[in-house]
Amino acid sequence: QVQLQESGPGLVKPSQTLSLTCTVSGASITTTIYAWHWIRQPPGKGLEWMGFMAYDGRTYYSPSFNTRTTISRNSSKNQVSLQLKSVTPNDTAVYYCNAYGVFGHRPYDYWGQGTQVIVSS
Repeated sequence: QVQLQESGPGLVKPSQTLSLTCTVSGASITTTIYAWHWIRQPPGKGLEWMGFMAYDGRTYYSPSFNTRTTISRNSSKNQVSLQLKSVTPNDTAVYYCNAYGVFGHRPYDYWGQGTQVIVSS
């Protein structure tokens, strides 16, 4: 069972950089089974996929976030991080970390509980 815990500041000022961390337990972030995703949900809207990091450290970003987003990792701490630059109030959302993979023809899909981020001066 993979467990994910997001952490970060609940309040960020406009134009600043948002930094979130996902601490993973139950699996190594370098395992070939999972990719590590960041997804958010603005108030009253659906889920928005932001990007992911593969087991080998390669990253893939949604075109909607490509210019502002960086996903990185700390293998020694088994953490995956998200940085979102130049935030605006439109970046107010619940941010989720997700582990998704297919093993033995079976999908595995784990979510953190999410962390609320408000962008406001």
